Amino acid sequence: MADWLEHSVQVEVEAPIDLVWGLWSDLEQMPKWMKWIDSVKILPDNPEISLWKLSTGGLEFTWKSRILKVVPNQIIQWESVDGLPNQGAIRFYDRHSSSIVKMTISYAIPGLLGKIMDNLFLGRAVESTIQADLERFKEYALNAKAN
Repeated sequence: MADWLEHSVQVEVEAPIDLVWGLWSDLEQMPKWMKWIDSVKILPDNPEISLWKLSTGGLEFTWKSRILKVVPNQIIQWESVDGLPNQGAIRFYDRHSSSIVKMTISYAIPGLLGKIMDNLFLGRAVESTIQADLERFKEYALNAKAN
């Protein structure tokens, strides 16, 4: 049995939605701004499936993820289909001169691991890391806009 934890964080990026969407929707670039993500590989024979590798504190997790829904400039929704259980969505909100990027992620913590770790502490660590990832994405997007 597993406990599911969910987090939502967001950032405002002073860049047009087309640019923000274009950068984020290129999944293989995510390790550039997501601290724990080592690699993302899109399967050439099935672009809806991607292989993810996460490393932190000597732990390594891998999973396959399936894109469930894509609405350009609005949402990318996914769920894992193998490996580390997770699901979520990235939502984009056009504010004309800027864009809001909101990430909601849920993941399963195996019961044994949940008993060892304080889920509240773990949740705070994950949420602060995801918020920092979004701040790094903001800088990445602003650099792309400037070039």
